[in-house]
Amino acid sequence: MMNDIVAIWDVALSDGVHKVEFEHGTTSGKRVIHVDGKEIIRKNWMFKLVGREIFNIGKAKVKAAINIDAVSGFAYEYTLEVKGKSLKKFTEQRSKTAKTWSLLLDGIDTRIVLEKDTMDVWCNLCTLQIA
Repeated sequence: MMNDIVAIWDVALSDGVHKVEFEHGTTSGKRVIHVDGKEIIRKNWMFKLVGREIFNIGKAKVKAAINIDAVSGFAYEYTLEVKGKSLKKFTEQRSKTAKTWSLLLDGIDTRIVLEKDTMDVWCNLCTLQIA
């Protein structure tokens, strides 16, 4: 049961859009990370309430980190980094290196991604390489 969710992010990668949810117990220091509804990290008692949690997202195991910073008193700020960049910077860079199309094919939501730098084509979790 997720009852201390403090942040939710959507991260668009080649294999799809992944939902990252973060739970933070501000009195116990509990930290739980869910990616696409699956719990991937759980730390129930942490004496240090601020810090960083590193994990992977998606089929390609893209490195990500959640930073927990105190802003005042018992208020916290949560930021997500993907491949060492803020989510905003990662998304901006990704828009330059990948082209994404979302369409309905035979009643099925389909997502096609062209990786401009490698010429890889991803379609609903399958990858093809153009020769």
